[in-house]
Amino acid sequence: MSELIEANNAYFSVVSEEQDFVVINKHPGINFHSEDGEFGVVVAAEKHFNQKLFSVHRLDKMTSGLLLLAKSSQAAHDLSELFKTQQVQKYYLAISDKKPKKSQGLIKGGMEKSRRSMWRLTRNTDNLAITQFFSYALGEGKRLFVVKPKTGKTHQIRVALKSVGSAICGDPIYATENAFQFDRGYLHAYQIQFIFREQAFRFNAVPDNGDLFVSEACQSKLVELGDCDLLKWPKKV
Repeated sequence: MSELIEANNAYFSVVSEEQDFVVINKHPGINFHSEDGEFGVVVAAEKHFNQKLFSVHRLDKMTSGLLLLAKSSQAAHDLSELFKTQQVQKYYLAISDKKPKKSQGLIKGGMEKSRRSMWRLTRNTDNLAITQFFSYALGEGKRLFVVKPKTGKTHQIRVALKSVGSAICGDPIYATENAFQFDRGYLHAYQIQFIFREQAFRFNAVPDNGDLFVSEACQSKLVELGDCDLLKWPKKV
């Protein structure tokens, strides 16, 4: 098996290749950048597509799902501006084994560095993070969250869900007491849509890794929910 095919299988699968960018489905447990002598998903994608690629947003190591990589520095700049100005609609899936304080709503607060690699939510507006969510029962004490981050702060969704009492299953930082019980961290970049150079784009990646994500209960709920953008998200935040 060639190195290119191995990189594709081990690090990501291809969702789409467009004129100005590629979209991949990053596998969980894969670093974004190369670390400790092992190349990350960006380098793996460059090897696969045989060209220089430019990052415009990122995913945590434990997070799987949709990742855009630009084919030129100009495309990277323009796509980054869309993310920065909140013109990209992103929807994530998460699973927790703890019931939230509220089944849906808005989580808003400042992000502040805490101990070790952790962040925490504060009541001030410095480094403001805004997150909306809906949650649904999956049975056996598990809940599926559909999350719409309005901002893109480090660990934003992980901290937001922990703040409502529902740390993500398998999260090695924010659910340390039982993270070892799960086969992965259950956060997935599920749907993304935007308008780029007068063309509308929408991509989906159904999670295909992790026992809880591939369970019949979760997969059936995703079919029932349909397009995340059509959920009744509050207009004002």
